[in-house]
Amino acid sequence: MPKKTEIDHYSDKEALDFHIKGKSGKIEINSSKPLTTKRDLSLAYSPGVAAPVKEIAANPEAAYDYTSKGNLVAVISNGSAILGLGNLGALASKPVMEGKSVLFKRFADIDSIDIEINNNNPQSVIETIKNIGGTFGGINLEDIAAPDCFIIEQKLKEVLDIPIFHDDQHGTAIITTAALINALDISKKKISEVKIVVNGAGASAQACANLFKSSGVKNENIIMCDSKGVIYNGRKNLDQFKSAHAIDTKKRTLDEAMQNADVFLGLSAKDVVSKNMIKSMAKNPIIFACANPDPEIKPELIEEVRSDAIVATGRSDYPNQVNNLIGFPYIFRGALDVRAKEINEEMKIAAANSIALLARENVPDEVVSAYGGDRPRYGKDYIIPSTFDPRLISVIPAAVAEAAMKSGVARKEIKDLEIYKDQLTNRLDPTMSLMQGINAKVRKNPKRVIFAEGEDENMLKAAIEFGRNKLGTPILIGAEKRIKEQLKNIGLDENYKIEIVNSTDKEKREKYVKHLYKKLQREGQLERDVDRLVRNERIAWGASMIACNDADAMVTGNIRHYAASIEKLKKVTEPRPGEEIFGMTMITLNGKTILVADTNVQDFPSPERLVKVSKSCVRVARLFGFDPRVAFLSHSTFGKPISKNTKHVRDAIELLKKEKVDFDFDGEMQPDVALNPTYQEIYPFSKIVGNANILIMPALHSAAISTKLMKVFGGGKLIGPLLIGLGSPIEVAPLRASTSEILNLASIAAYSSDVIDYSN
Repeated sequence: MPKKTEIDHYSDKEALDFHIKGKSGKIEINSSKPLTTKRDLSLAYSPGVAAPVKEIAANPEAAYDYTSKGNLVAVISNGSAILGLGNLGALASKPVMEGKSVLFKRFADIDSIDIEINNNNPQSVIETIKNIGGTFGGINLEDIAAPDCFIIEQKLKEVLDIPIFHDDQHGTAIITTAALINALDISKKKISEVKIVVNGAGASAQACANLFKSSGVKNENIIMCDSKGVIYNGRKNLDQFKSAHAIDTKKRTLDEAMQNADVFLGLSAKDVVSKNMIKSMAKNPIIFACANPDPEIKPELIEEVRSDAIVATGRSDYPNQVNNLIGFPYIFRGALDVRAKEINEEMKIAAANSIALLARENVPDEVVSAYGGDRPRYGKDYIIPSTFDPRLISVIPAAVAEAAMKSGVARKEIKDLEIYKDQLTNRLDPTMSLMQGINAKVRKNPKRVIFAEGEDENMLKAAIEFGRNKLGTPILIGAEKRIKEQLKNIGLDENYKIEIVNSTDKEKREKYVKHLYKKLQREGQLERDVDRLVRNERIAWGASMIACNDADAMVTGNIRHYAASIEKLKKVTEPRPGEEIFGMTMITLNGKTILVADTNVQDFPSPERLVKVSKSCVRVARLFGFDPRVAFLSHSTFGKPISKNTKHVRDAIELLKKEKVDFDFDGEMQPDVALNPTYQEIYPFSKIVGNANILIMPALHSAAISTKLMKVFGGGKLIGPLLIGLGSPIEVAPLRASTSEILNLASIAAYSSDVIDYSN
């Protein structure tokens, strides 16, 4: 059982800076249609907009076809129960609701808008949502206090014909039910026979109890407790919602209820369950201690008294995290795609079953990567899929959509669910899964990583995040006084514990001068010149730290042009034997990842350089788990039109053919031919056409221009450029890189130091 790890804490200033930097908040509206010409504007607004207006007036269902309604969810709150902060008002809930909207987009490609209603009267909230409900394909209620949340949801289901989903209730219930299904399977217990104790009687606890019953648990086998003890028939001062969970029992306390119970579900408060209570449970107990941030009982305490327990929590630092993010984006995705009138019990059960069954399937390599190289296997410590499992996007929506169609609440039929699953998979952004996998592997063997420009704000923030994320030990190069000032500027204590090194350390400086002098003495460098280089140049200091085994990897750049960093690195670090130094950028867009090179180092490559770059790209692609397919790009395709500017590309291909390499390649070809499958009919002889994932550019300017355009105007997400071919695990951040970009490069440098042999 993993030990409890420290929960990440961020200063208020860091959180405020995150929300205010650039555009305030976390969401924005973008047009899905071109609006560049007068004709575009006329079609988008007047007079062209009149045509769909008349269609919708004649047939309201046409709104799904002619507007964004079918992919639009409102996230609505009145701020009466914000996270664990209580009733702070509608406007104060807006950052949370914006955050939920972002998650809808990020994980299920659902457009979402937040709406905060400044009213605590449930009837007024109902009336407001009823009047605006036609705008949306679904409503996600959030952070509304009980019992109002029950009243609001139930009434809206009666008056609106779109999905109404209170995630605090049903999202938790669906994930918990999935976990219960698998835990019962592993412990060989029948759902119709188990005795369950639910501690907590709020919205999520009642929803869990209801879904348990819908899934086969007998009503009399669930004992629910609140802060006053067992909810039993005859207890006074129970509202109608708690009364629905009252049963005939002589038990009055949580302690009594736990005796011989098969399952405990906690949605209450920390440390309310004792080891003696756990001892009193039945054989092979199932314990879901889901209070956050601290569970009802810590898993390590359970392990002290029971070796046969299956344990889940709401936390990411223990196995089996009950996390709503596994559910709500995908449940809405499936409901929207069939234009469901509601999310009914059949759809919830289908979602829970699909999540449970996914955990039982053989885990593919891409999921292994997300778990840090260990292949998760269905069992006590793996009853719920990972939040970053890329299969969630295809499995859950399809199950929900199928249940909606079978139960008669779908207004649109999906004729081929397998084709639908493929369409869902294409919505996935692989960037997060990729970096999640790299970070998981780095955590297995944490590294000492240098952040060379330690006084730069973004570099400093990245170093702090590197340490907080348990990726290793960050080392800052810089003046201690200036770094402490910068720590205060970003809202942290000036004595925040982080390692700082600089040339005032005489012993280290002498060691690094001695190392570099051996390397540079035959290049006309005197020892005093090398001493000056080590004292004044952070790149020289950092590279020497790695060479002398005082650090494992480094990220630099950010305050200077990329080319300047490369030139400094070349003075103190050799290339890998047989390789060229070049920049490779990873671009993800619409579910596809491509690697582009050379984006940063040499202007006009020779055929021989192109060959070496392609082979190095293949090496790196395989490290990241890709099956390499190389396209050599040009403005021409297979010699048409013929141009002297593409001869070096054709020559590179001929050289590769002679080498009999173990990967597929082709060219020269235009980028659309390399990436668009429709060209396969025109060029059926090529394995690469429409199928490439490595693009070798004919020149630096074409690579740099295309990748920057993709980042700024194309909507692509970029990782890198990664510095390939250097003889040390060092990455160079582009000028003014963001904190996230630097953090990604630091992780990749740490990962490289572990998987690449730099001694050859």
